Amino acid sequence: MQVIHASQVLLPGGWQTDLEICIDATGRIAAVGPQQRTPTHCAALLLPAPVNLHSHSFQRAMAGLTEARGPDPRDSFWTWRRLMYRFLDQLTPDHVEAIAAQVFLEMLEAGYAGVAEFHYLHHAIGGVPYDDPAELSGRIIAAAERSGIGLTLLPVQYQFGGCDRRPLQGGQRRFGNDPGRFLRLHGAAAALIDRAPDDFVLGTAPHSLRAVDPVGLREIVQHAATGPIHMHLAEQLAEVDEMLSHHGARPAEWLLAEHGVDARWCLIHCTQMTEAETRALARTGAVAGLCPITESSLGDGIFNGTAYLGSGGAIGFGSDSNIDITLFGELRTLEYSQRLRDRSRAALATPDHSTGRVLFDAGLAGGAQAGGRDSGRIAPGALADLIGLDDDNEWLCNRSGDRALDSLIFGGGARACLRDVWSAGRHVVREGRHVARDAIVAEFMRVMRDLETAI
Repeated sequence: MQVIHASQVLLPGGWQTDLEICIDATGRIAAVGPQQRTPTHCAALLLPAPVNLHSHSFQRAMAGLTEARGPDPRDSFWTWRRLMYRFLDQLTPDHVEAIAAQVFLEMLEAGYAGVAEFHYLHHAIGGVPYDDPAELSGRIIAAAERSGIGLTLLPVQYQFGGCDRRPLQGGQRRFGNDPGRFLRLHGAAAALIDRAPDDFVLGTAPHSLRAVDPVGLREIVQHAATGPIHMHLAEQLAEVDEMLSHHGARPAEWLLAEHGVDARWCLIHCTQMTEAETRALARTGAVAGLCPITESSLGDGIFNGTAYLGSGGAIGFGSDSNIDITLFGELRTLEYSQRLRDRSRAALATPDHSTGRVLFDAGLAGGAQAGGRDSGRIAPGALADLIGLDDDNEWLCNRSGDRALDSLIFGGGARACLRDVWSAGRHVVREGRHVARDAIVAEFMRVMRDLETAI
């Protein structure tokens, strides 16, 4: 039994002081109450740790390498995408596992306890299938086990290069499967998840309405009887134009008309939606999976957070391309995008809660829902996904309640305050440092030396 004594704790009903949180051998919270036992750990400020709901772990190795302007005077998402495909042609299974372990370490040190890995790299260089169709899924699972992060594995179906059903080219071939081959891969990944830690979850991810045609999407969704369903939606203007040209409807409009979107769905980005689509998606109970730092990096656009949350919509946060893994920075970037668009302040605050509290509560609930993970709250029976922080420093200045949370998100010193992270009771970050940091970072650096000439 682990026993944490916390001076301040954010519970589902609000802030409380001087509590004891007990973690049992299964990694769940056994009890929350007054301090009675001798503590094994202490925290000045204890928060639930959220799920990072959208990650492409391999892209971490590209961070900082796509910032030079290419031959096109108007660089865009699509020029970045070509560079990404070229990079893909270098990655081996060992590379994939080492990069993922580094990414998961960085997520834990940032305060995420779980990750939904949107895993679309399936085949060998050139698109040749491995003997084991789930070879690279197994590498993601191994990296998660090594780091101790909770995993929602989302094998991705990716069949076409666009709505015109053009064949995959270049690096894209490492993603591609027809529906039958994808279902075999998904079954092999399910067998691996069955042997993984109990808090690991399997979901399904049709990549996008460009990469999966209507027939294939329906087949994949019908197969996905349980677990989360994730898909990129309405990220780019070119995607909107393709959908209008080939299907006579915008992406969100088409999906809502053709599928029973509900709380199992997580739609990623959603930066190109009309006001009507925004409010309609909010009413479905689906999670809008937001990655504000990556969306800023790629010039995707600004998610209409004020209208979506105002309509009762659920949101969560992800690090997507993993160029800067910062939990509190993702929340801050979303809020600042709303302020810049509307020339406002405290755009997402409510009469009852500060901006930071609204963002953090939404990220907890939406991340847990999107990850299919029994977390996001400090309560008996929930997974012990927890963040322990110091408050006696120049960043928090012993503040309490929502003022402390706002200071973490908008003050810029969250990483300096973070001391401990538990994922399903696994105490993987101590004194601000991952317990296996040295070995994981050393392996990542070896991989980057291998890739340096190719990149």
